[in-house]
Amino acid sequence: MDASLEANIIRMVFNAGPMVQFVLLILLFFSVTTWAIIVMKYRLFRRAKKESKNFLEIFWKSRNLSSVFKESKFLRYSPLAEMLRVSYIELNRVDGASVKLKDGNTAQGITVSNPQLGNIDNISRTLGRSISTQVTRLGRNLSFLATTGNTAPFVGLFGTVWGIMNAFREIGLRGSANLAIVAPGIAEALVATAAGLAAAIPAVMAYNYYANQLRILEAEMRNFSSDLINIINRNLLI
Repeated sequence: MDASLEANIIRMVFNAGPMVQFVLLILLFFSVTTWAIIVMKYRLFRRAKKESKNFLEIFWKSRNLSSVFKESKFLRYSPLAEMLRVSYIELNRVDGASVKLKDGNTAQGITVSNPQLGNIDNISRTLGRSISTQVTRLGRNLSFLATTGNTAPFVGLFGTVWGIMNAFREIGLRGSANLAIVAPGIAEALVATAAGLAAAIPAVMAYNYYANQLRILEAEMRNFSSDLINIINRNLLI
């Protein structure tokens, strides 16, 4: 951006009316918060995907469920690791049950002595609650991005309309309508619309991106839940 143009924009902001400045202050809050959420979510989703990938490698290679449980404690950002932890704890709640993986080169399995018929249902409900909890955790603050994307342009438009109203009022008071009088007031008013778009566009793009990432992780969690339940159901020995 040209230095003179940037200086003119800053000057227009400081010369704008109180209402337009108030609107710009609101949009500044939206913009700063939006970028903070974007950075935070980028780090959160990147770490969640990385740790989930590491967890799946550990899970499918391990022959001991207790060792997987111990390893999962170091993967605090992985939703899959958290699902394994809650399901393992639920299995261990069975009176007299011992949870382990079958030895041998066959598919991974779990052996539980003296199981109850409702164990699978309990684990299914536990995994379902865990998925809901993880989706809520990962999706936290995304609604703010959606709100910013939907409302920031209208907030900016309100500031523009208000500024143009004041510009025309000044024209009426002066009794003159030449370009030199009209242009500065309209230019100051249009800054609010530009600020609204500057806040809304990154928010909409980020919301769509992270909402898609959340859907991918949720699908991965549901697939893992189905695999885990099938493994337990198939290898449960009474």
